[in-house]
Amino acid sequence: MRTNQPQTIYLSEYRVPAYLVDNVDLRFELFEDGARVHSTLAIRRNPESDAGAAPLELDGDSLVLESVALNGEVLADDAFEDRGDRLIVNSVPEQFKLSVVTWIEPQNNTRLEGLYKSSGMFCTQCEAEGFRCITFFPDRPDVMARFRTRVEADKTAYPVLLSNGNPVESGDLDNDRHFVTWEDPFPKPCYLFALVAGDLVEKRDTFTTCSGRDIDLRMYVEPRNADKCAHAMDSLKRSMRWDEDVYGREYDLDIFMIVAVDDFNMGAMENKGLNIFNSSCVLASKETATDVAFQRIEAIVAHEYFHNWSGNRVTCRDWFQLSLKEGFTVLRDAQFSADMGSDTVKRIEDATLMRTAQFAEDAGPMSHPVRPSSYIEISNFYTLTIYEKGAEVVRMIRTLLGEDLFRKGSDLYFERHDGQAVTTDDFVKAMEDASGRDLSQFRLWYEQAGTPVLDVADEFDAERGVYRLTVRQSIPDTPGQTDKQPQHTPFALGLLDEHGKALPLRLSANEQDAPVERVLELTDESHVFEFHGLAQKPTPSLLRHFSAPVRVHYPWTREQLLFLMSHDPDGFNRWDAGQRLAVDVIQSLVGEPKDTPLDSRLVTAYRHLVTDSSLDQALVAKMLQLPSEAYLIELAREADVPAIHAARERVLKHLAIALRDDLVACYRRNASGEDYAVTPEQVARRSLRNTALAWLLVINDEEGRELALRQYREADNMTDRMGALRALVNSDYESDREQVLDDFYQRFQTDPQVVEQWLSVQASSPVAGQLPKVRALLEHEAFDWRNPNKVRSVIGAFAGQNLPGFHAVDGSGYDFLAEQVCRLDDINPQIAARLVTPLTRWKKFAPAYRSQMKSALEQVRDKSGLSKDVYEVVHKSLAD
Repeated sequence: MRTNQPQTIYLSEYRVPAYLVDNVDLRFELFEDGARVHSTLAIRRNPESDAGAAPLELDGDSLVLESVALNGEVLADDAFEDRGDRLIVNSVPEQFKLSVVTWIEPQNNTRLEGLYKSSGMFCTQCEAEGFRCITFFPDRPDVMARFRTRVEADKTAYPVLLSNGNPVESGDLDNDRHFVTWEDPFPKPCYLFALVAGDLVEKRDTFTTCSGRDIDLRMYVEPRNADKCAHAMDSLKRSMRWDEDVYGREYDLDIFMIVAVDDFNMGAMENKGLNIFNSSCVLASKETATDVAFQRIEAIVAHEYFHNWSGNRVTCRDWFQLSLKEGFTVLRDAQFSADMGSDTVKRIEDATLMRTAQFAEDAGPMSHPVRPSSYIEISNFYTLTIYEKGAEVVRMIRTLLGEDLFRKGSDLYFERHDGQAVTTDDFVKAMEDASGRDLSQFRLWYEQAGTPVLDVADEFDAERGVYRLTVRQSIPDTPGQTDKQPQHTPFALGLLDEHGKALPLRLSANEQDAPVERVLELTDESHVFEFHGLAQKPTPSLLRHFSAPVRVHYPWTREQLLFLMSHDPDGFNRWDAGQRLAVDVIQSLVGEPKDTPLDSRLVTAYRHLVTDSSLDQALVAKMLQLPSEAYLIELAREADVPAIHAARERVLKHLAIALRDDLVACYRRNASGEDYAVTPEQVARRSLRNTALAWLLVINDEEGRELALRQYREADNMTDRMGALRALVNSDYESDREQVLDDFYQRFQTDPQVVEQWLSVQASSPVAGQLPKVRALLEHEAFDWRNPNKVRSVIGAFAGQNLPGFHAVDGSGYDFLAEQVCRLDDINPQIAARLVTPLTRWKKFAPAYRSQMKSALEQVRDKSGLSKDVYEVVHKSLAD
């Protein structure tokens, strides 16, 4: 058991850096047994620091120091101190150059931080604190410098040598080696540094900016992936044009590069001018990637490109401000995706992620504000709260200000802070100054953790024709925060009459030309709103467009929910009504006898969705997805997973049996003879078709089985092939399941990204993913402990998606996860800390499960040499 508690870092202790670095000159000598890094830093004392003539302290991690020189003079051993995690130079002038030579071993770097090797390729990951694994440096985002980087390597093994900025020099060296020098003209923090060296294929294109400049676009992949780049390249060009049109942001360098890497802890990284991507987030062809993968790639390419301004040109002062760049950029990529596809569907997807996963994070032991006040390991704070809730907070500012003033505010923000490292307060201040709005109270969204709850009650005064709505706001206690203040919240709503007609929302009897939708602004604990001129009590449509990341409690009847499913003009709330109705039905069956009757109106509602082709088919595809078990668990007080699973399966099978013929007709109606394309219309049809197929296989329908086998054999795209495979894997047709799984692996065993899908579809299946099967996958030739994608595809899929398997009554799933987390902690602590998350919600579950989950967490806690990544998560989870 660990005895030395890692150090906690506090926002309140922030101090400006004692020294600034103006220029960084790097030379990398890359070899098979390691790399020698020559670093020369042009340093000066920070005039804004009160540290005086303090010693120079540079961060380091896993470095072998070879030499230190000050202004060209090699320092004696007593002039500096190498503490491993810090290099301290005791006496330095006000301005000087420090030269340091370090030796590192990228080939043995399983943490995948700093410089490491992946599939024989050198690459880097420096966010958040990886640069200190390369050389000694003030590794903090508010130290911004201009970088010049020379990369030297064997010419045959590593013909491509890349870094940030523009290439300024290249040539041959002795011993069949060569070099390329790159220069980045823009100051940047070291977390945005990047280097790649490998045997890669180059795909090129161009983009002409709004001012007429031609940008050289380059994508680098392994030769076997040369035919999977077109979609990402097209996505990049669409992103560049969109950012010019919507935010007025033009690209600044002459070259923009993307590199695909198989071994990567994150999805992608926005390094200035040289984005490094997890291969799964950039490579796609119709034969190997599903519709969801195509859409995800488009969104991630956009996200990393948009960071060029919201993250690179303007960056965060410290890591507590991480959402400054991530929240804003997630909003930007969400707007882009909505414009490229369906705004309603995108909003549903974002809200689903918030309500299922981020709300759970808000209610768990790792709950923290969008701007945290402390952390032990910053890697643990790359969370849904920082990204997704942070995006919702920025979206609320946009809602409160309106589109035009929000654009004016973003323009001011970029103009005012270009080339600076700033805070979330600076962002909000720009919005205030541009709009004239006071957002003082709104800042609480950055400071207070937890998901606000809006309790809504209503009454109708028939004599006066007044509908009264009372909204009460509360925020639950979270670790370290109690007695929270009410937040400034936009609350969008509409009212419908008995025929589904939208009613004017008159806030006074004399109001003329009242809108049919309003955004009310909640600032107090309780508000009463009156709407005048109504002939009868309306049906409320609340929190339209998911206008704030809150829970809404209102006593909807099933009749009202059925009515909203059919009539609400807001597509998001139409979907939400269906979800609430299904939740109500499923919850009513949890723990009840198997002969408890189901509400027949549910079948009627879903039959209308399946059979009415005049409806928005993209919306229908979403509405046919029952609430997930993860969401149902989140709504439960003390979750009994097997009971929840049984209730949900019973509703699903009841619907599938009742709608069997309609499902077959839906399947056949949505067959397409068109050439494959990732259009909203085609994506909706394939989604409907595969949903119908999955429902038919749930009830072991023989015609459905034949349809699935035929679709699997004849599919010309991965969406349909995977749809059929998943349906068969989750069916009781065991021989068919094993046959198609074997065939799938034989077809795609040489493609790592497709094999990851094959692993995941098994580990995530309650039918196929029993624990012995999952353990067998860990021994499979395709599995690799050093590859985060493979680890997530098996262990992450089992613990995060196969909830009946993970929550086995004997606790074996919990022990399994604890065992794997302990093993991974010695290989890649970042991934281990993320994988342990399902155990951290142990207090959420029924007593029998709770005690076993806690015991598994204690096994992890007691591991010898526990990393600070896992230490923080586990100890916060076990705290009373």
